[in-house]
Parts: sequence; structure tokens; C-alpha cells
Amino acid sequence: MVGLGIRARLTEVMGVDLFRVLTIEEALAVLRTHIRWTPESEEVGLVKALGRVLDRDVVAPEDVPGFDRSTMDGFAVRAQDTFGATEGLPAYLEITGEVLMGSAPGGRVGLGQTYRIATGGMIPAGADAVVMVEYTEQLDERTIGVTRPVAPGDNTVRRGDDLSRDAVLLDAGHRLRPQDIGLLAATGVSRVSVARQPRVGVITSGDEVIPVDAALAPGQVRDVNSYTNGALVEVNGGIARRYGVVGDDFELLSAAVRRALDENDAVVISGGSSVGKRDFSAEVINSMGEPGVLFHGLAVRPGKPTIGAVVDGKPLIGLPGHPVSAMVVFELIVKPLINPKAFRLTLRARITRSLSSPPGKEDYVRVALSNVDGVLTAEPILGKSGLIVTMVRSDGLARIPLESQGVSAGDEVEVIPF
Repeated sequence: MVGLGIRARLTEVMGVDLFRVLTIEEALAVLRTHIRWTPESEEVGLVKALGRVLDRDVVAPEDVPGFDRSTMDGFAVRAQDTFGATEGLPAYLEITGEVLMGSAPGGRVGLGQTYRIATGGMIPAGADAVVMVEYTEQLDERTIGVTRPVAPGDNTVRRGDDLSRDAVLLDAGHRLRPQDIGLLAATGVSRVSVARQPRVGVITSGDEVIPVDAALAPGQVRDVNSYTNGALVEVNGGIARRYGVVGDDFELLSAAVRRALDENDAVVISGGSSVGKRDFSAEVINSMGEPGVLFHGLAVRPGKPTIGAVVDGKPLIGLPGHPVSAMVVFELIVKPLINPKAFRLTLRARITRSLSSPPGKEDYVRVALSNVDGVLTAEPILGKSGLIVTMVRSDGLARIPLESQGVSAGDEVEVIPF
């Protein structure tokens, strides 16, 4: 079997026509049809919740804030006592108390009275506004003059203004950001139920690939993809399990893929997806189980020879060996599979030079973004898909649509920022 050409074997066994390319949308649709992986739930504390995805709504257990509070340093007053106040004719008020931080004020503000208060302090009973200290003048230890009137509610926030008890704080499926963690803390929520992070096995294949700390011999390259693909898994909310470099040997690669499938929710293999005599990825994947290889080829550049497969409900993606191609396809195919709730932010920018694009392919061009006279521009960073430095110099990927044959300098393009 191994001696058969990959195209002939796939056509014979599965009817899969090698390089009958699919669009990104078609590829994701066919993969999702067969994927049966459902994330489990786990409960974590706030310190470990950043970046995790909620698997149920979070409801506020209390009002936020829990009391009427001042937003300024100044004096808590009855607003009506300040009406008509001017610098020439201040409203005189008696200081009858002070609000201590972290404590409820004693007593109440009566007619012609006021309490000192700091930002965040609790508004005392009877008061309905705060006069900023800048608009007062101290006449003596117990008397101030108010030089500018306030209306009820000025310089205060009311109980529940931020959130009311039983309100939905965050929806299921939301990925927690730093501000979300702060919101949860503010409402007294110390633990949340989140989806377990997907475990993704990362394999690099190729006789020419060596560990990063090994000395290079002629014809060899260091293992870039284990690190870039693993990092992409982790930055998208997964847990990467790296299985190192596997040579171009059917049995060795089969053993590595089987182990990775058994231990993870998904697997990515870089290298071996082309049609060379020693590119075994498609055959190995197809030998793992049903339904096996679903497509071999994407209508994108770079990244055409991508393999898409599902084995026993788990996605298994064969990425191109060139680092840039692998990273582009990861963004387009792997990321939506391991992080279905991910929101793909896109920008609009003006391309700075004309580019041609082959018909029938979506082109993803590395670009550096700049702001020129208030206009966002995208400068193409040209180079072959094996040159990782082009990704380092780029800020994103400019998309040239499938139906387009290129863009002209000055055209507006869609950019996926890194």
C-alpha cells in the first residue's frame, strides 16, 4: 500500500480527488459535519479564568455598586440647598460630619448641612448630590460656601447603576478578558464554570527537520513548526502537546499520530502534505480510522496542499511544512475548530502596491500596517512561504478574494491583524 501514489490510493479507497481544492468555508463545513468533540466543563478561580470560555451564563449575585457613592472629592449635600449659588453669592452650609472610607456614615444631612466625602465614599442619608471641592470655599472649620449649584445625582453613582442583582453579567460562550475578570470580582463572583481547554497534539514531520539546539548539517532545517503551531494553539485558548519531529517513515509517523489522537482532542501535523514520494501524511491519516481524509487541497495561497481529516470525531489537520503557509492555514482552519467562539477581527486598509493573484484562489498577503495622514495603509511584505522573517515583519494578512485577479495600489483590502 505504501508504495502506491497518494492520489491513486485516496481515489481508490475513498474517492478523494487530491487537490480538488475547497474554499475555506467549504473545508470548515465538511470538517464540522464529522467532528464529535464536545468540550467538558470545569470550575476555575478568577486567577486562572483569563482567556477561558464560559460554558454558562454568569448572573450578578448583588447590585454593583452596592450603595450610593461619590465620584468626586467634595461635600455631600442636598442639591436644593445649592440652587442659585454663585461666586459672588455662595450658598453657605454647615459641616456636620465626614464620610470615612469603608464605613457607613452616621446621621443624616439636614437642611443647610453637608458632610465631607472622598471619591468612592458612601452618600449619607438626606444627601442627593456631591459638590466638588473646587467649587467650595472654606470659611471656617464648620462652614463652607458653595460657589456653583448641583442638581440631584450630580457627581454620584446610585446603587445598581453598574449592574442590578440577577442581571446576566456575561453570556455563555464569552471568552474572559481582563475587564471581565474585574467585573466578576466586583460582584463577588470568585469562581466560574468554563469549557475545558482543548488539547491539541502538535507533530512535525520530515527527515530534514532537526531540533532547534542541534548543529545544522547541509540540507537540514531547524524545527520551527513545533513552536509556532504550539504557540498558536495556546494563544487561541488550547493546550499544546508537542510530540517533536518524526522522520519520513510510515510506521514512525503512524505511531506518533495514533498516540497524539489518543491523548488529545485534535491533532495538527506539519509537513508531508504535498505529493512527494516520501510525503506520507495523507496515507498515515487515512489509516487511522473513519471517516479519514475529507479533502486534500485548499483554494488558498499560501497553503494549498492542506489535508483535512476527522478520525473518530476528532479533527486532524495536515499543514504545509513551510512555516508561513502553516501559520496562515492555522489561522483560517485550525483556529475556528479549536476555538469556535473566536471572533475574527478584520480591518480595512489601503494596499500600497499592485499585486496579481491567481484566479480561483484566496490570496493571503503578509502586510505591515501604518497610519499615513490618518489613513490605514498595508505595505506588502513579499517573500516565499518558507521565510519566517516575513511573518515577523508583518502586522497581518491582507485577503485578496477568490474571484479577484489582484488589487491595484490604493485599493482597500481586508486585513486580518496578528
